[in-house]
Amino acid sequence: MAPKWIELVTGSLEQKKQYRQIKNRLDALPEPYNGVAKALNRYLMYNGGIVDGDTILTMMTDFVELWERAAADGAAVRDIVGDDPVEFADAFAAAYVGTRWIDKERARLSEAVDAAERAQEKKNS
Repeated sequence: MAPKWIELVTGSLEQKKQYRQIKNRLDALPEPYNGVAKALNRYLMYNGGIVDGDTILTMMTDFVELWERAAADGAAVRDIVGDDPVEFADAFAAAYVGTRWIDKERARLSEAVDAAERAQEKKNS
């Protein structure tokens, strides 16, 4: 019973275990891939806004595999991220659909405008 209760509060323990394994794989990358991958990972976690655990795991698995292949091939970092690393990170995150933190606020904003419009129409009629 306790594991189900804990998962209700904290999220899936299995997903957390998988995420730690992915982070360990990132940590094992040689330089300069390690430093760039960690910086991009930090950016993705702050800016990606994805809250669905399955989507995050899929994205991060693809992310670490990209960097592992780049390291194995000896690819130049700029060949991976291009001239604009922020654009690369944003495009990478956009490829993964899922619930994002901002979705709730977008819905609230739309509802607030709709409610104001209804109140205004009611007042004018």
